[in-house]
Amino acid sequence: VVSTQSTGDEKKRQYNRRILEVEKATFTPLVFSTLGGMGNEAEKLLKRVAALISVKRQMPYSDCASYIRRKLSFCLLRTVLIAIRGYRGKSLRMENPNSDFDLVEGFPVQY
Repeated sequence: VVSTQSTGDEKKRQYNRRILEVEKATFTPLVFSTLGGMGNEAEKLLKRVAALISVKRQMPYSDCASYIRRKLSFCLLRTVLIAIRGYRGKSLRMENPNSDFDLVEGFPVQY
């Protein structure tokens, strides 16, 4: 069993140097376990976002945190189900994708 802390540390080591040098930014891996646990940095992010939303919307912190956790849980569950069984919704199909858009100097132009 690999802990979420070691997984997050490994991801951070892999990507952080490149992101710092190339993009002049920072990298925070959001690591989740299959049983619903979160890594330390994901937990810190959730708490920070919930605190900011609770102040902005003048709502209790607990309501904001539980709402974010619930939405996140369902999003992760949906992602896992799509990965396992495939997407079963209506797909966007164009009859002739080249007839509607052409690229002119890198920008799509609709006729």
